[in-house]
Amino acid sequence: MSKNTAHGKCLCGAVRAIVNRVNDEMHACHCGMCRTWGGGPFLSVASQGKPYFDGEENIQVYDSSEWAQRGFCKICGTHLFYRMRDESQYFVPVGLFDDLNAVHFAGQIFIDKKPAYYTFAEKTHNMTEAEVFAQFSEK
Repeated sequence: MSKNTAHGKCLCGAVRAIVNRVNDEMHACHCGMCRTWGGGPFLSVASQGKPYFDGEENIQVYDSSEWAQRGFCKICGTHLFYRMRDESQYFVPVGLFDDLNAVHFAGQIFIDKKPAYYTFAEKTHNMTEAEVFAQFSEK
């Protein structure tokens, strides 16, 4: 296993993930959808390529917006990914993996949507909702 490959699985083990070329930066999303989906901010790492999922028949995909989808295990409900509809970019929950010890907390998006009841101590690059949408419209 290379240091850029991460292995993980859902709670019940029906879906196993292998993500090659994992970005070593963890990000938090504070948008309302992410907070509703997971009960708090979505903490993720970006996969630089499509992850491999063993047990793909157990993955349910939800079209959460015009541009993105969320995947989860349809047996236990574990969150597996947030991806662009064209599958060009995957964001995988950092907690899915056992072996991601070298990641560092690098950024937060939708920082203006973060509720006051939690705060992270790390200094990160923060982007507002408007800044996130402006960045996506540039592509």
